[in-house]
Amino acid sequence: MRISSRRLGVYAVALAFAIVVNFILPRLMPGSPVDAMVAQLGPRATPAAVEAIKARFGAVDQPMLWQFADYLKGLVTLDLGVSVKYYPQTVVQVLGRSTLWTIFLVTTAIIFSLCVGVVLGAVSAWRRGGSFDTIVSPLSVIMISVPPVIVALTTLFIFAVSLRWFPVGYAYDPNLDPAFNFTFVGSVFAHAILPVLTLSPFLIGEFQTTMRSSMISVLGEDYVTMGRAKGLSRLTVMFGYGARNAMLPVLTNLALMLGAVFGGSIVTEIVFNYPGLGLTLYTASIARDYPVIQGQLLLMTLATLGANFLVDIIYGFVDPRLREAA
Repeated sequence: MRISSRRLGVYAVALAFAIVVNFILPRLMPGSPVDAMVAQLGPRATPAAVEAIKARFGAVDQPMLWQFADYLKGLVTLDLGVSVKYYPQTVVQVLGRSTLWTIFLVTTAIIFSLCVGVVLGAVSAWRRGGSFDTIVSPLSVIMISVPPVIVALTTLFIFAVSLRWFPVGYAYDPNLDPAFNFTFVGSVFAHAILPVLTLSPFLIGEFQTTMRSSMISVLGEDYVTMGRAKGLSRLTVMFGYGARNAMLPVLTNLALMLGAVFGGSIVTEIVFNYPGLGLTLYTASIARDYPVIQGQLLLMTLATLGANFLVDIIYGFVDPRLREAA
């Protein structure tokens, strides 16, 4: 699959814009990371300690152009600096331990929601106007409309606080040592259930709505009529002939929703104290940790652009017409 130069240019411009925004946005916030770090020291903030901190993070007090030049140099050399809040850990170390948790959470939510949403959308289209469609389709609109923070707080209160069916928060039982065994893996999945269920309603609603609309158009095609005339089973016609060819708009919608998914993961991780990139961004924002904020936003931007690029490639393989147009 060959991606057009125009498409690659769009990705390049988006990346350049993200780099500039990632540099400017944290500096529009009041206060400075040096002040935040001095405040953390409290009575230990002697004049010598303050001067040492300023020397270590002196770039904050430099002119803006110098800071931007150092920022670009760090990007090229993959040196994102040292965290203010987690000093002396580097930004790479801080983000490294958070990235895997967010990838696990978001990927699990997308796979689960895609399976459920596609099936619901296909069945709703097949039974258009029936009782199933009458219930599921309006429910999907409601799920799309409810903000993730409402879903997160509701599920947390009902299933974790009131019923105590699931853990209140974090990624695993803090009393366990991380290890590849049944106990630890089971704890990880148990702690991920509520965050995944928080991210899923919006995704399921989007996938169901898109799949239903696309499926309705596909069901009128000649090859679907031919499949029915051959006497094939209902499931074969529905999914082998209909849903398979109705998936292209779903993939497009998935690419468009990635930004919203990352945004929802930030809120979800904060509510459930889940140690992913969202919680890291929140704590870094409070501490005015510019290096971590910049690295975090840049990483999420790269993830979104990379995922869209991957969807473009997959889309081209799924639809031969795009391979010919490219």
